[in-house]
Amino acid sequence: MRAIDHDGLLLCRIQGELFATSAAHCRCSSPVFIRRFMNSTVARRMDSDRFLDESDSTESLYAELEEQYGPSAYGTIRYDAEVLYWMGYLYRYWAYTREKSSASIYRTIPGRELVGQFAPLHTLDPDQAIERLLEARGLNDAEGDLTSRGVQSLRRLRAQSRYDYAVVNLYPAKDA
Repeated sequence: MRAIDHDGLLLCRIQGELFATSAAHCRCSSPVFIRRFMNSTVARRMDSDRFLDESDSTESLYAELEEQYGPSAYGTIRYDAEVLYWMGYLYRYWAYTREKSSASIYRTIPGRELVGQFAPLHTLDPDQAIERLLEARGLNDAEGDLTSRGVQSLRRLRAQSRYDYAVVNLYPAKDA
């Protein structure tokens, strides 16, 4: 896990603003915009360390998203700009500090679920909000995500030279 720095905060603000203004710039619903963005080439570029070196305006980022996915007026659900800003900021903070891709974070908690967490979590520090979201999913940073735990389990099996069928419990029981 890396500490948040000036560049990370700048990326968080850029993505927060992009999300907040999406209701005015995009004809599609907020959940559709969030899904498209988190799986887009724009998000992958933001995941890399080179994004701040490129000088992209908000309009050019929206144009790139529309070029990648095509125009859409699908859906009618629009989230409030404050909620969208928080979601964009939190997703980017998570990607930056945990060094995870936007797409993998979106798979962990999709936008339709994250929007429901705004009221209880928006006043918390982003690190605390992320920890609570991971706890609710039965994950934490020490355990890693589901894929990492699965890979670790398979490596243990291979190291034991046992190729029998095995059931791997990815959700270990919590000690009481």
